[in-house]
Amino acid sequence: MTPAEFDPASATIVIVTFNRSHLLSGLLTSIRSMDPKPGRVVIIDNASADDTTEVVESFRADIGTEIVYRRLATNTGGSGGFSEGMRTAYDLGAEWIWMMDDDVEVLPDGLARMGHWSRRFKSIQGRRYDYDGSEFYWQYRIADRMAIPIPFAPSKFDASGYREMNSGCFEGMFIHRSIVQQIGLPDPRFFIYWDDQMYGWLASRLTTAVIVDEFVLRRTREIRQWDMGIRHMNASSNAYRYYIMRNRAFIKHYYRVHDTYNPVLFGLGTTATFFKELIRLVFVERTLRGTSNLIRGLRDGGRIGRDNSWRPMPALEAK
Repeated sequence: MTPAEFDPASATIVIVTFNRSHLLSGLLTSIRSMDPKPGRVVIIDNASADDTTEVVESFRADIGTEIVYRRLATNTGGSGGFSEGMRTAYDLGAEWIWMMDDDVEVLPDGLARMGHWSRRFKSIQGRRYDYDGSEFYWQYRIADRMAIPIPFAPSKFDASGYREMNSGCFEGMFIHRSIVQQIGLPDPRFFIYWDDQMYGWLASRLTTAVIVDEFVLRRTREIRQWDMGIRHMNASSNAYRYYIMRNRAFIKHYYRVHDTYNPVLFGLGTTATFFKELIRLVFVERTLRGTSNLIRGLRDGGRIGRDNSWRPMPALEAK
């Protein structure tokens, strides 16, 4: 039996937004120009205080697909937003769920390009152009036991058109409901950072996860960067600095559940992450202010890591 042809209507785009209605408007405009279009678009609004609701309503009549809009009572972070978005798409029966932030645009044939690979794989990451039109390099491999990205994993593709990955990014993750059902929802406890990497890692344990040589997205927000030649290091924020360190405790728990945790190697990964963030402060943001957030994240993560009552996200019931 050959795999069924991809049906664009079986896909749902999930967008998480927070106080960036101008960016969301650009993304929805790009979806309006898509050919083919997805069956529906789920928008999770993390309690925005701007005109996000009005912007969403202005697109309902002519976007060319169904819009499902959920405005949350509080800001649950990207992690909580994607968890709610995936739950909504799954409950609505989506076969394929395409995750993205509000600061990208979809290329007109993006869904067709992703659908082309759906007959072979169930966890797929497409490529994107950066704000300036350059080809963005995404760190698709992690050093497994250390739980840190491998920044110099090969960026070129061979004739196969894909590379296997053991990570994930919610800026473009295209995943089948059967994998979602087994993993469960993205873990909202992360709030921001590491949640998508962990979800991609879990997916790679269930199926062959790949990044494909298909450009499907373009970033629409400029981010201050340090140009390292073939790689870039983006600016960050105090919130990210805190969560990037604190959330390693959640990774540690997941690794323990899946018999992957090695305290020495994981500790080296934590140390490397800490010093990478110091480098980011010095060379991208030209300051050392913010170091206290890294230390606070380490401290709070230590407490979480000792919580014996912690449990991973449960699998979902088949629907």
